[in-house]
Amino acid sequence: MGHEEFSSLEDQMIQEEFNLLLNDYIHTNHRRKIDRIRKAFNFANEAHRGVKRRNGDPYIMHPLAVARIVCNELGLGSTSICCALLHDVVEDTEYTVEDIKNMFDEKIAQIVDGLTKISGGILAEHASAQAENFRKLLLTMSSDIRVVLIKIADRLHNMRTLSSMPPAKQYKIAGETLFIYAPLAHRLGLFAIKTELEDLSFKYEHPAEYEMINKKLEASENMRQLLFKNFAKPVDPKLKAMGLTYEMRTRIKSVYSIWNKMQAKGIPFEDIYDIFAVRIIFESKDGIDDKNLCWDIYSAITDIYRIRPDRIRDWVSRPKANGYQALHLTVMGPDGQWIEIQIRSKKMDDIAEKGFAAHWRYKENNQEIEEDTELDKWLQTIMEILESPNPNSLDFLDTIKMNLFSSEIFVFTPKGDLKTLPQGATALDFAYGVHTNVGHNCIGAKVNHRLVPLSHPLSSGDQIEILTSKSQHPEPEWLNFVTTAKARTKIDAYLKRSRKDATKKGEGKLIAIFNNSGVEFTPTNIDKVAVYYGFPEKEPLFYAIEIEDVIPDNIKKIVSGKTDNVLFKYVKQALGVKSKQQTIIHEQPAEEKVKIDKSKPYLLTDDEFNRNYVIASCCKPIPGDDALGFINDDGNVVVHKRSCPIAMRLKSSFGERILSTVWSNHNKSSFEATLEVKGIDSIGVLNIITKTISEQFNVNIQRLLIEAKDGVFEGKIKMLVHSVEDIQKMCITLGKIKNIKSVARVVD
Repeated sequence: MGHEEFSSLEDQMIQEEFNLLLNDYIHTNHRRKIDRIRKAFNFANEAHRGVKRRNGDPYIMHPLAVARIVCNELGLGSTSICCALLHDVVEDTEYTVEDIKNMFDEKIAQIVDGLTKISGGILAEHASAQAENFRKLLLTMSSDIRVVLIKIADRLHNMRTLSSMPPAKQYKIAGETLFIYAPLAHRLGLFAIKTELEDLSFKYEHPAEYEMINKKLEASENMRQLLFKNFAKPVDPKLKAMGLTYEMRTRIKSVYSIWNKMQAKGIPFEDIYDIFAVRIIFESKDGIDDKNLCWDIYSAITDIYRIRPDRIRDWVSRPKANGYQALHLTVMGPDGQWIEIQIRSKKMDDIAEKGFAAHWRYKENNQEIEEDTELDKWLQTIMEILESPNPNSLDFLDTIKMNLFSSEIFVFTPKGDLKTLPQGATALDFAYGVHTNVGHNCIGAKVNHRLVPLSHPLSSGDQIEILTSKSQHPEPEWLNFVTTAKARTKIDAYLKRSRKDATKKGEGKLIAIFNNSGVEFTPTNIDKVAVYYGFPEKEPLFYAIEIEDVIPDNIKKIVSGKTDNVLFKYVKQALGVKSKQQTIIHEQPAEEKVKIDKSKPYLLTDDEFNRNYVIASCCKPIPGDDALGFINDDGNVVVHKRSCPIAMRLKSSFGERILSTVWSNHNKSSFEATLEVKGIDSIGVLNIITKTISEQFNVNIQRLLIEAKDGVFEGKIKMLVHSVEDIQKMCITLGKIKNIKSVARVVD
């Protein structure tokens, strides 16, 4: 690689980064296509010349960084590297997809076009409706999976450089990453990237908790090393005697996973027993199946340590849908602690960390990319979901998450064929999985030869026989007990069709009533009847007539306006509300209505008479909580906890309405909070708890619910507090009381 004269330090920095990319590429097993990579780099470098990123670097440094992620962390070849280098050219410069096609080839142009459709420009200012963007992303995937892989690499680099963004933008991007990109990476089996995306999102959304968990991990490192050393001492000689080449190391749970578990179970860091696991990675042996070697190692370990039978996970015989293979077991270690062990071959480990992309490096013919059968299955699932006509974006996102990112169960047909369904799938989901008509006519099922209703949740290993009847048809309540996108889509389509038919019949009935009354069937007269019966449009009126919710009478009086106009008032109000909402959404966005400077945090103020925000009822934040603001359609700032699932949805779809917030001093105000207390039942314990809260903290208890059973008690105390600080002090003080084992704040 000849170094040219550099016109500036910037050019030198760019050239050095490009040389590192070429060096990365040369060390892969892809065919050497250095010239096309150099050509793509020169083209992108020229196109972005003079443009800077927010942190002051030349813009080309971003595509170069994405290209290195695509090469090193996804293991992809020259086509993907070129596309990564060119991914922002069409979006941010005057070049078109046609230019890319002429300069390079059809495939590169197609992928760059896919990336442009789901991109948000240099500053991502107009990348707000992420749910819609996500739908586009899935649509483009049907043409080439590399679109998604490069988009994930792009998001990973944006997360690594997020510190240069203002706080509100950080929350939006971090929330979007947790809601969309991390689950997508997980579904593709990109475990290392998924973990990093989650940890980076968590770091920006909850910096204090992130720091706290990190410090606790560092403090407990020596103890973990000792546990590992004691565990490995008898295992090493046994595995060596088997003639294995292997590596044994510890795997630490990610900061985000630890925090998630603390939240879900309401337990402190110290109570999480699976913070670390032992990973045994062995080299494959000629003539011996990797699966057999996994079970040989399992046998050797269980000869030494006692196993916990309910914690065996066999993903070697039946890999997860994202390609993950390993054998997991939990044993009682020499120090009296449960230790999880993950056994996998080098190839399994590579695929676990790098996902489908790692398959390419095991292709002997060095083909640049070869879509595996698993990928084809995955794309098929997505296309089934996309058959749904224009679903609401957020519902669509939830359906996708529900269907693609949940863990699977394996069930059998009466003939013994294996079917894969998402966790929580019901007998009705299975019926639709067999065939749409089987689903439509399903009246029940036999699970393991026992009669069950349509809503019966299935478990792995169940054998299902579907019972049908020609007279059975989908009902609206069926939507409450299906989980798969295919079933939901088919039921929705059927209900819409049948509603359309009923509406048509209702219209016919109304025409007959008009004719019998001698009144002309005109749009104006229909509207008068609709308004009289409280319908803003005519279609719902027709439907109500068909199902006999409405039986029109005195048509002449209604049309002439001689009837009581109470309903007129009601409907005008209803229509007034509607038109007002339309004004807010379409003509004057809420964020313009409320003049708020988004460049600095919004101060949450509160005096005795006026509060400039509304507390979200879903998560009930109090002063001191990590919070953010959302400007709703009425122009009010609604405050959510940053960890609230509803807030995550808002960040993903209404990024421009998100505000970073700062609590002012709220000493005079009170906020609802609920504490959960657990402990050993003893005489007087309730009295001590209430006395401590009332006297030491001068807090008003609103509700107290305590239950005692078999020597232990559990209680919830709802009270009014000033801030998170009050809660923290209370938890520490109550935790010191004898017989109280845990105190934690919960959302009531």
